[in-house]
Amino acid sequence: MSRILTLVLLASMAGACTIPTYEADPVSVYQWERRQEAIQRQQAERERLCRITRDDDPRKEELCRGVSGARS
Repeated sequence: MSRILTLVLLASMAGACTIPTYEADPVSVYQWERRQEAIQRQQAERERLCRITRDDDPRKEELCRGVSGARS
């Protein structure tokens, strides 16, 4: 019985990991503005993290990937 429960649990966990997340496109002007502002905030945060990370930090390359004006 416990073996069956374990298999069911593992199967449900594996299935949950493969479900893609879906985000619907915004439909109103307000939703588009919120989406664009969120993207701009994320980009500003990436630029800030790139700027404040030391050059000898191993995460520097990952944090600065795709940031304009970043020194590598």
